Amino acid sequence: MTSRAQTLARLALGVAMVGAGVLHLTTQREEFRAQVPGWFPLDEDLTVLASGVVEIGLGAAFVALPKRRRVVGGLLAAFFVAIFPGNIAQYVEGVDAFGLDSDRARLIRLFFQPVLVLWALFAGSWLRRTPHDD
Repeated sequence: MTSRAQTLARLALGVAMVGAGVLHLTTQREEFRAQVPGWFPLDEDLTVLASGVVEIGLGAAFVALPKRRRVVGGLLAAFFVAIFPGNIAQYVEGVDAFGLDSDRARLIRLFFQPVLVLWALFAGSWLRRTPHDD
């Protein structure tokens, strides 16, 4: 059984992901391009567009498919882990984007990525005592 807190967390994260994905494709595209590490082998714009589409898809699935919350929550957690090297690169390379214009601000941001992973796992019902509620 899913708790009310898990349901609210799932809906909030799903909506936030859809919003972030839309921003990847529209008004914040340039800011997101600045966050793609120089060593990443794909074109910056392609990377931003693809990650935006993934965010929209995962976010929409998290909202619309509550019976698949474990799968989608796990995929979201994996997505947050997969993009973490880009956040590290932004800190190491000193790239300014989204108001993160100091090493301190970029460093603090790194500590929020594990929070997102835990949020996705919690909302996806991964963090519970009885593993077979679905």
